[in-house]
Amino acid sequence: MIVRGPVVGLVLLGLVPVLLWPGRAGPVALAWLLGTALLVVLDTLLATSPAALRLERGPVPQVRLQEVTSSTLTLTNPGSRRLRGVLRDAWVPSAGADGARHTLDVPGGERRAVTTVLRPTRRGDRPAVGVTVRSHGPLGLGGRQRTVTVPGSVRSLPPFRSRRHLPSRLARLRQLDGRSAVRTRGQGTEFDSLRDYVEGDDVRSIDWRATARRQHVVVRTWQPERDRRVILVLDTARLSAGRVGDEPRLDAAMDAALLLAALASRAGDRVDLLAGDRTVRARVGSRGGAARSGLLHEMVSALSTLEPVLLETDWPMLAGAVNGLTRRRALVVLLTPLEPAAVEESLLPVLPTLTAHHRVVVASVADPELDRMRTDTSGIEQVYDAAAAERTGTLRHRTSLALGQLGVSVLDETPERLPVALADHYLALKAQGLL
Repeated sequence: MIVRGPVVGLVLLGLVPVLLWPGRAGPVALAWLLGTALLVVLDTLLATSPAALRLERGPVPQVRLQEVTSSTLTLTNPGSRRLRGVLRDAWVPSAGADGARHTLDVPGGERRAVTTVLRPTRRGDRPAVGVTVRSHGPLGLGGRQRTVTVPGSVRSLPPFRSRRHLPSRLARLRQLDGRSAVRTRGQGTEFDSLRDYVEGDDVRSIDWRATARRQHVVVRTWQPERDRRVILVLDTARLSAGRVGDEPRLDAAMDAALLLAALASRAGDRVDLLAGDRTVRARVGSRGGAARSGLLHEMVSALSTLEPVLLETDWPMLAGAVNGLTRRRALVVLLTPLEPAAVEESLLPVLPTLTAHHRVVVASVADPELDRMRTDTSGIEQVYDAAAAERTGTLRHRTSLALGQLGVSVLDETPERLPVALADHYLALKAQGLL
């Protein structure tokens, strides 16, 4: 049972005689209050029961973070009495529900649909909490209320902000694929065609058998190999929960992984994704030309529900998972924070086994706040902060040098720069015939 606003007005109206005639209006006011209470009870009994409603929620389209989607509820009134009232479709705050309160007027035997606009503010599955229906009586004094659970959730996908850089990188990739030849023969190239020798060609490219057949010098041309292997390893352990700006390091690393995956799959390479900490949390891989077309969608869906876990990363386990994917040489990108203690303790010991078979890149999200702190010496506290930032930068640089000595390339960039730097590094390897 609920009591509506007009009841308050009626009660106050009944107190007017008490104020005007304090000594004689008591019985009248009491009778007024009892009459008002009786009207409220009668109005509540006449209100249509919300329990009779049938509620169904349609599928909610998934949406990128901070973009808009909607959830539609269908209400069916199977009885003969009209239902007037209010419905509230409640969601968790991070679902960003807007306009969740709806006015109802459903005649008996009919149905209505109400739509709630959703703009998620956090990545992942954002569930509905409950649907509350208030049925008002014909006098508008009282009513009935019932809250039920109508299952539903909206999946908020990673925003993939770096996709704006994809057209320019694809243009550079087409330039690489359109070159007439890669003149040096070696790892990362495959035979393309034969052509006549011109001055300046590398003599090592001469095909002597074809030269003997044609009676003039012929050279082989080469092109970067296609169908190479790119393996992305996303660290979801506790260090990935650290916030850089307004988002966790994990989200910034996802953005870089998505840009590289989109670029590599367009280049004809096979892309695999592993995400984990002490266990593999997500695994996505392309298996052929048809599968490559849906790779990015599968990867975005898999990444959308990942959250940092307050555990240390088990790098031997992840390295074993990488080696279990392929025996061919591949580009392995480790998207993990470049924290000296964690890297030296758990990652460095397993890198020799990876670098022996693969080309390894460590991509880390750097905090631009460190650069600001390093240059701010306006006060005593700022000087101490600058010294701490300088020490942190020195330790990260030392760790980068240690990784470089093992043959690992290190990219330590801000969230805005990391996706671009990783894509450019991949294109540079393609251009040099090293991938």
